[in-house]
Amino acid sequence: MHCGGSGGSAPFASLKPNPGRTGKRELQMSDWPAACAQQTTDGPQRIAIIGSGGAATAAALKAAERGAAVTLIECGVIGGTCVNVGCIPSKILIRAAHIAHLRRESPFDAGIAAAAPAIRRERLLAQQQARVDALRRAKYEDLLGNHPAITLLRGEAAFDGPRRLAVRLADGAERTVAFDRCLVATGARPELPPIAGLKDTPFWTSDEALAGRELPGRLAVIGSSVVAVELAQAFARLGCKVTILARHTLFHREDPAIGEAITRAFRAEGIEVLEHTEASHVAHGAGGFVLTTGQGTLQADKLLVATGRAPNTAALNLEAAEVAVDARGAIVVDRSMRTTSPYVFAAGDCTDQPQFVYVAAAAGTRAAINMTGGKAALDLSTMPAVVFTDPQVATVGLTEAAARECGIESESRVLALDQVPRALVNFDTRGFIKLVADAESGCLIGVQAVAPEAGELIQSAALAIRHRMTVEDLADQLFPYLTMVEGLKLAAQAFTKDVAELSCCAG
Repeated sequence: MHCGGSGGSAPFASLKPNPGRTGKRELQMSDWPAACAQQTTDGPQRIAIIGSGGAATAAALKAAERGAAVTLIECGVIGGTCVNVGCIPSKILIRAAHIAHLRRESPFDAGIAAAAPAIRRERLLAQQQARVDALRRAKYEDLLGNHPAITLLRGEAAFDGPRRLAVRLADGAERTVAFDRCLVATGARPELPPIAGLKDTPFWTSDEALAGRELPGRLAVIGSSVVAVELAQAFARLGCKVTILARHTLFHREDPAIGEAITRAFRAEGIEVLEHTEASHVAHGAGGFVLTTGQGTLQADKLLVATGRAPNTAALNLEAAEVAVDARGAIVVDRSMRTTSPYVFAAGDCTDQPQFVYVAAAAGTRAAINMTGGKAALDLSTMPAVVFTDPQVATVGLTEAAARECGIESESRVLALDQVPRALVNFDTRGFIKLVADAESGCLIGVQAVAPEAGELIQSAALAIRHRMTVEDLADQLFPYLTMVEGLKLAAQAFTKDVAELSCCAG
């Protein structure tokens, strides 16, 4: 997590901003004349939005609520990444795989007979797609299509000047859309590494993997972060023999203990994790895929490439609107979602902000407020993040390394899960909870957790950081007994006590 860019009321507000990715600069609302925030047309303000995902839809609804006339332009499937090919289908797949795993193996096998489940992939896929279709219809298509202040155009948009879009409609016609303000929310697409031969093979991205009708016997996964590890474990639990090729280690940008814990858990399940391994060449033939690495060759029936996502900005002609991008092509925005153009805002995965749908939706809402004359900023200093592996990974705030980069002297404690009653009664003590505190004030500044259902505890940690709670404050709170979130209290107590010497429900 970067230490800069936090809001005035946030816990890291006094820290020096970190410019982040190449090409980014801090943009200030004062960069533009006050007149730019005012309505410039007779009648409702004209807001154009490119995209229809989480950021775009949140912005469209908020702008319409504030009296604007919204034109939303989408060239593909309504709803964007999350509902169609991201969060929703992946979590359905992961949950199904978890159920299959528990039927095959659990800590209670001595008393509950285990059995190898029969995996009917086509039926699982039909169930998954039915839920995706229902959510897209209810939460995107119906909301946008039935709103009287929102006009949906099906076509591809590009800038044709500072305040004008050229739209090539689905039927081949062209239309010009003039706007007072425009929001770019075009999302991102899977990014491919420069591996020789890869583009000539029928490899999977996450899109194809989630829609695959058959389960491969052998699956190779290139990647070491969220999408790669989530899908690798899911396919392994559905019966595939999975090998992960990690250029460094799993989650190498996080606290090292996170990658170590997940690697142990994966190897215990039979997932092969090849660290410090890169494919230099990929070939495909009748026998499947052949990957050439520095350690030899690897064969697989299918290859999943999950090495990140690239912003969808190349076709927008951003130069015509004087909108700057960074080295990756991501639109540079400030905390108010303003770009380098006074008329253009951006939100979601096409920007240099973190690629999470809840960040995108929050950014879209704030962009709409700012485009319609209000003032709103997005504070990411206490942004929680969750990886839906088993055990889950959940983080918020600063790691020890990030604190050092910000000039903060920190103190930390790591609580093994064999000290958490909930984990003990679950007979599942994989993982840990780590608290990072400001050594001078005692304020909690970061939490990293690897634990079953870690995602259910991380928001409590985020609130504690946001409200500047000390570890002593956290240790004094009442937590319900036999919950995983009680681990936060125990980890906080570890700053002053040996929790191994406390009773199981010590206050």
